[in-house]
Amino acid sequence: MGEERTALWRSGSDSPPPKRVVIADDRMTADVAYHLACEGVAILWRGDFQNARQLLAALARRIEEPRKGKKSTTAEAEESRSVSSSLPLPAEVFHRYRLTQSQRARTLGMLLLSFDADFRIPLRRAPDVRQACAEAYGTATMPFVASLRELLGIIGAHEWRVKGVEVPLLGARIHPYYGVFAPIRAEYVDLVATAPLPSILLKTPARGVAFDIGTGTGVLSALLAKRGVAHVVAAERDPRAIACARDNIASLKLDAQVEVRQVDLYPDGCAALVVCNPPWVPARPVSPLEHAVYDPGSSMLRGFLNGLAAHLEPGGEGWLLLSDLAEHFGLRTRSELLALIDAAGLIVFGRIETRPHHPRVADVSDPLHAARQAEVTSLWRLRVR
Repeated sequence: MGEERTALWRSGSDSPPPKRVVIADDRMTADVAYHLACEGVAILWRGDFQNARQLLAALARRIEEPRKGKKSTTAEAEESRSVSSSLPLPAEVFHRYRLTQSQRARTLGMLLLSFDADFRIPLRRAPDVRQACAEAYGTATMPFVASLRELLGIIGAHEWRVKGVEVPLLGARIHPYYGVFAPIRAEYVDLVATAPLPSILLKTPARGVAFDIGTGTGVLSALLAKRGVAHVVAAERDPRAIACARDNIASLKLDAQVEVRQVDLYPDGCAALVVCNPPWVPARPVSPLEHAVYDPGSSMLRGFLNGLAAHLEPGGEGWLLLSDLAEHFGLRTRSELLALIDAAGLIVFGRIETRPHHPRVADVSDPLHAARQAEVTSLWRLRVR
């Protein structure tokens, strides 16, 4: 009791290790665990694994309980705008929501597990998570400690990787890696599948080149190849995403058409078509997966726009795939977006839009429901001015 111990800490979200840790087992009650977690005290579990999962669920219920029976400030703000959902939410409402989510993640992340050097969990009824952990953490080297919440995310990512995500327009499945955004929102895939290809590509199909900036799983590169683009350069800087895209392209037998390159943003050279689906919301991500959605200062959006003119062939097009959620969250206006496009020496000569049809649109319990319901995802067709 009170002894100092040390252990290797692992966190895929780069969260800092807890400063205080207590050891607990099946005798600890959910109320005691919740009090400790709220105080920032981590709980290293030594009991039954399945009981640890039940305890985590109980902690989640206690986080939600204060909201029952009364409307939160965020929900009240949402309701006040339900008559005119096209109006933006105040930015502070969005930031308060993000803070609540961050605090929830921090509290639930206080339930910890020990792992052996080979990723085995030395607890009763613990599942075999060696393959899932190897995919997320790399080669096992020594024992470590990580949060149960993160482990459940790793297990879920492994299941997605094995099962894959059906992409009907490809007639195949895409297999996302841990930490790589899965193509579960079909809007941007639908837009790329239906937008008319630039005439320069149609005139010279044998020499047609397209760039896919920030390819992720490689789904858009594969789709362009399926549409007949002779050579697609799938550009990506994240090593995990590069490995993921290469595996997907290989499994689809599109290696002859799609080349995956590790670059910071743009590959060398020019293309008749440059496609980019940057993070949509100019806010700080709190996990690796969130980098696909949140981007402080819209840095990738700005980089894409500012570099586009220098990488387009004469008569070529840039396709910017962008949700307008940032506008509904009060984080970026339409006029600011158009000003960025204009400052980059570009013009908008066409726009195709679609409404989202993912489950969160219908979730009225979501504090940001009104904004999500008003969301439109667009494919902006850009040319050099």
